[in-house]
Amino acid sequence: MSAHPSPGQSAAFAVEAEHLGFRYGERRALDDVSFAIRPGEIFGFLGPNGGGKTTLFRILSTLAAPQAGAARIFGFDLAGASRDVRRRLGVVFQHPSLDRKLTVAENLAHHARLYGLAGARQRERSRAMLERLGVADRAGDMVETLSGGLQRRVELAKAMLHQPELLILDEPSTGLDPAARRDFHLTLAALRAASPVTIVLTTHDMEEAERCDRIAILHRGRMVACGAPGELKAQVGGDVIVIRAAAPETLGRKLAERFSVDGALVDGTVRIERPRGHELVSAMVEQFGDEIESVTFGKPTLEDVFIHLTGDRFFAGAAESAA
Repeated sequence: MSAHPSPGQSAAFAVEAEHLGFRYGERRALDDVSFAIRPGEIFGFLGPNGGGKTTLFRILSTLAAPQAGAARIFGFDLAGASRDVRRRLGVVFQHPSLDRKLTVAENLAHHARLYGLAGARQRERSRAMLERLGVADRAGDMVETLSGGLQRRVELAKAMLHQPELLILDEPSTGLDPAARRDFHLTLAALRAASPVTIVLTTHDMEEAERCDRIAILHRGRMVACGAPGELKAQVGGDVIVIRAAAPETLGRKLAERFSVDGALVDGTVRIERPRGHELVSAMVEQFGDEIESVTFGKPTLEDVFIHLTGDRFFAGAAESAA
C-alpha cells in the first residue's frame, strides 16, 4: 500500500486494513485483522474485554503503529502519512477529555487552536456545532455542572469542530445511564445525517452494536465475523434454546439421543439452535422435566452470534488490560 492516494482520485473506502497484527510481549492483541469501512457508515467493533478493541482504536487514531499489516484512512497510509490522517480525524476517547474547570465554550476554543481555528471563524464553528448537538444554551456553563450525557455531547462537538471526515469513538456509552445512552446514539445518527462523516466506534454493549450499520466481531485478537447485525443474527438460524440442569452433560447426551439435536455445553448450560424452538421445548420438558431446572428460548441476539462463532460466552473472557 502506498502512503498517499493517487492525485485526483478519491478513496473507495473510508478505512481499510489488511492483516493487522499487534503484540504485547507474548500476547497477541490483534491477529491478522482485515476489514473495509465504506464512507458514511456507522461501523462498530464489538468484542469482550481482551478482544483487541482498544489496540485497534489506538492504531486507527494514530496513537500506535501496527506491528504487522497496513491500514489506510481515506487512502492515506497510517504508517507513512499520519499527519494527513490526523487532519481528517475526530476522536472521542473512552475517558472524558474535557477540562471540567473550564466552560463549554472555553473547552472548544482551546481545542480549536490545535487546528488553526481562531477568532470569528472559531466562534462560528463552535456555535454551529453546539447548536447541532443541542447544547448551545450551556456554552457558558462549567463542564463540571453538566450531566454525563451532556458532557458526551460536548465531547462530540469538540471532536467535530474541524469538520473531520472520520469520527472514531472508544466505548462511547461508558458511564451513561440507559436513557442517556439512547439519546447519545440518536445524536450520532443525526450527526451522520447532517454531515459527510464516517463514524467508527468500539463497544462491548450489544444495544450499541445493534445501532450500527455494520459490525465486526472481535475475539481474542481475531475478527470472527463482519456484517449488518440482522445478517449476522440470521446466520444462527431458528430459535436459541438454553437449558439449565443439575447434570448438563448427561442431559445433553440424552437430548441428542432422543431428539437428534446437536447441543453445545456453554457456561454450565445446554445450548441448542433449532427452528420452531417452542415445539422442541414442549417435547423436552415432557420427556425430561425432572432433570430440567429451567429452559428459555428466543430469537438469536448478537451474544448468540458470538457464542455460535466462538463457543464462548461474551463476558466469559479474561479481563482486558491494554487491548
